[in-house]
Amino acid sequence: MNETGFLQIFFYLLALLLLSKPLGTYMARVYQDESIVANTWFAGLERWLYQLCGVEADQDMRWQQYAGALLIFNLLGLLVVYALQTCQDLLPLNPQALPAISTDSALNTAISFATNTNWQGYAGEASMSYLTQMLGLSVQNFLSAASGMAVLVALIRGFSRRNTHTIGNFWVDMTRSTLYILLPLSLLLAVVLVGQGVVQTFDRYATVKLQEPLTYSVPALDADGHAVLDAQGQPVTQTQQSQEQILALGPAASQIAIKQLGTNGGGFFNANSAHPYENPTPLSNFLEMLAILLIPAALCHTFGFLVGDSRQGWALLAAMTLVFVALIFVTVSAEQNGNPALTTLGVDQASSVQQTGGNMEGKEIRFGIVNSGLWAVATTAASNGSVNAMHDSFTPIGGMVPMWLIQLGEVIFGGVGSGLYGMLVFALVAVFIAGLMIGRTPEYLGKKIEAFEMQMAAVIILIPPLLVLGGTALALMSEAGKASIFNPGAHGFSEVLYALSSAGNNNGSAFAGLSANVPFYNYLLGLAMLVSRYGLMIPVLAIAGSLAAKKHVPVGPGTLPTHTPLFAVLLIITVLMVGALTFVPALALGPIVEQLHMLAHS
Repeated sequence: MNETGFLQIFFYLLALLLLSKPLGTYMARVYQDESIVANTWFAGLERWLYQLCGVEADQDMRWQQYAGALLIFNLLGLLVVYALQTCQDLLPLNPQALPAISTDSALNTAISFATNTNWQGYAGEASMSYLTQMLGLSVQNFLSAASGMAVLVALIRGFSRRNTHTIGNFWVDMTRSTLYILLPLSLLLAVVLVGQGVVQTFDRYATVKLQEPLTYSVPALDADGHAVLDAQGQPVTQTQQSQEQILALGPAASQIAIKQLGTNGGGFFNANSAHPYENPTPLSNFLEMLAILLIPAALCHTFGFLVGDSRQGWALLAAMTLVFVALIFVTVSAEQNGNPALTTLGVDQASSVQQTGGNMEGKEIRFGIVNSGLWAVATTAASNGSVNAMHDSFTPIGGMVPMWLIQLGEVIFGGVGSGLYGMLVFALVAVFIAGLMIGRTPEYLGKKIEAFEMQMAAVIILIPPLLVLGGTALALMSEAGKASIFNPGAHGFSEVLYALSSAGNNNGSAFAGLSANVPFYNYLLGLAMLVSRYGLMIPVLAIAGSLAAKKHVPVGPGTLPTHTPLFAVLLIITVLMVGALTFVPALALGPIVEQLHMLAHS
């Protein structure tokens, strides 16, 4: 990597770490300090919302009540998004007269945005009306992110409270996350993005004449949307020609801002953040990439502030950052080394070792390899899923890193709220292991970690691998699952594994090359998204309730310090060991064997 690449990564990390502390402190005050909330112009709106909905803001909830409110609210949001899609042909703000979405695709999308996954089996500009994008998808970008933040705050109260059975009020936590954090940041970012050229309009799509006809090939599909194969099992293509181009427009900037800040990732356009109308300049690329990790990083400081020990937040942030930085260099180096097999084919005569400039397939020239690799790692370290390059076109190892980051459980920064509460669960496992090693009941932040907490932690850690590996096996054993795979061999396996990893860990990015907008994958991935979101949230809230009811245990000579570099290393090892032991065998069948195959033919 040259000096320019190092500087790009350095300034990104510097900006992230410098901004995380003041934002984290502000968020902690939003959840804790009434005065900072009362002094904003959103305070009147907050009080009006409580009165309108009949919410008793000063009444705390037990964890079961908190979980019930969360589930009911998210279910209602899911139904609204589903109804908007299936009725969009009858509703306003549909200048292109787009038809209603099919039942299976609408259900998949509704689940996807309600669960903060934002998996997209559709092309936004060819499928969704402006009303569906704004009232359905953009609103869920706010509310699903706020739900994750609310669960995190409830878990933090479990550590900070003692001898109580309540963990806060879901309606208050969710409302404040939206009004005082997500909405102001999104307004600011959206205005800046419009200044950079991101579109924000209600005009119809523009049609322009091409200077010369464009001839291209597309896969032939049967009536069910499956690829048509020839006698050798290869995809059949059709040649098409176009004399003009339609430029898709729409109110994109407002959705792009919250899609990044809320670690949602769902693009207004099919090409997501590789599209010039979503991400037109290097500055917009930097700001959007910074927005992906800003709130997850800042929440580490929020955690330290609320538990009364800022060092605890620094330890978690350090553990996340160390893994993140290491995997950035693996990905970027793999892409810059390129595909050595191309040299033997005489494609690139400039170097006997690698392509000049590295592997640029699937990448935007305006961003280059470093920014493409950095984005790929950032979007999968967070449960964001937006892309500015196609991961399917990365080298095998370059593509494996984003996949493995997802498979680690989306705890290296992770989603807003969900990433940190996932990392805290791993912290409980780490102190439990340490306690077994010294023969002492483990403690974390003054609370004894006992059988119930470890049972819930085991459920949280085991659900995603079961969904990912079980779903992948089901897809590869069924004819419906195999019919959507366009690439044979190890790469086709990687595409299916990536899709299930993405859905089973609420990321939403895709390897592409998989025709996933078919009933089989819409229902399979939808189920994985539902279970992985709420199957983890409910045990986290159960842990919060259990911890809040416990008394505080004073620090003693046998207490493991959880703010030290030693604990950060122990936490990293715990996370990596779970990921390695669980997914390395599957990765060996996909990207690892593909990398060996590539090297063997170089």
